[in-house]
Amino acid sequence: MKISVWDTYVPREDGKTMHFDILVPSTMEEMESILGYGREYLSSKPFQTAELSSKECNFCHLEQAPEAIADIIHKKGYYIIEMENCE
Repeated sequence: MKISVWDTYVPREDGKTMHFDILVPSTMEEMESILGYGREYLSSKPFQTAELSSKECNFCHLEQAPEAIADIIHKKGYYIIEMENCE
């Protein structure tokens, strides 16, 4: 499965900046859906963050998803890779 990687940086209430990638099928182009996935992920966190908009989330690149990630994207619609300050 070919996927799009959306590089995302969101300020946290404690001054740190979260960095995570939102992975979606390469055919998905609707920004509001991609942002919705990011907002769903942020709502699962025990701390507050700034609002997620297209300013914090930018297309990075296309790549081939490993099978395990592709399976999750098929079921859930997206996958998040936590990079920095996500815990």
